[in-house]
Amino acid sequence: MNPRATRPALAALTLAAAGALLSACGTSGTPPAAPPATVTTTVPASPSTPAGGASTAPAAATSSGTAAASGCLTRYLHGTIGSSEGAAGSVYVQIVFKNLDNVSCTMYGFPGVAVSAGLPIKLVGATAAEDSSTARELVTLPPHGYAHAQLRVTQAANYPPSKCDVITVHWLQVIPPNQVAGLYIPYSTQTCKDASTRTMTIGAVRPGQGP
Repeated sequence: MNPRATRPALAALTLAAAGALLSACGTSGTPPAAPPATVTTTVPASPSTPAGGASTAPAAATSSGTAAASGCLTRYLHGTIGSSEGAAGSVYVQIVFKNLDNVSCTMYGFPGVAVSAGLPIKLVGATAAEDSSTARELVTLPPHGYAHAQLRVTQAANYPPSKCDVITVHWLQVIPPNQVAGLYIPYSTQTCKDASTRTMTIGAVRPGQGP
C-alpha cells in the first residue's frame, strides 16, 4: 500500500470521530458537572499533654519570681519559752517557734494555747483568748529561723474564789496557726480550773525570738 494514499483517509476518519463526539455533547442538554474544589488546611500540632490528662502549670511564685513558702507544719517546728516579764497582775511570756526544716515556711495569725496539769496530758481551764490589739501578719521562717507570739498570763489569785478554783499547771499546749497538732512546752503557772474564767491572752505571731 502507498503510504501517501493512506494519509488523506486517516485524516478523514479523525475528523469524523471528532464530529461525532461534539454532536453527542450537544444533545445532552447540560454540561458535565465539574469536580468539587479541594481546600487543603494545615493544622498546627498541639502541645503534648502529660499522662493522666493534666496540664502542667508553673509553681506559685512571689513577685521576686521565687516559689512561695508553704505554711509551717507542726512536725517541723520546735516550741520553747523565751523571755518573760512581770507586770501588774500579769506575766508576759514569749512562746518561740523554731523551723527545724531545711526550707522556709510561713506562719500567719494566732496560735492556740491551753494548759495541762501534768502527764498524761489533760487540759484544764479555758484556752487563751486572741489579743485583738495585735494585727495578723505573714511571717516567713527561713531554715532554722524563728518566730514568736506573746502570751499574757493573768495571776489566778487575783480572781475571787467563786470564779476561780486555782490549780497549778505544768505544760502549755500550743497549736501553731492553721494547724491541728500541738506542741507541748514545759511551763509552770497557776490558772483557774473553771473554764468559764480566762486567765490567758495570746498575740499574733511575729518574726524573731521576741524581746
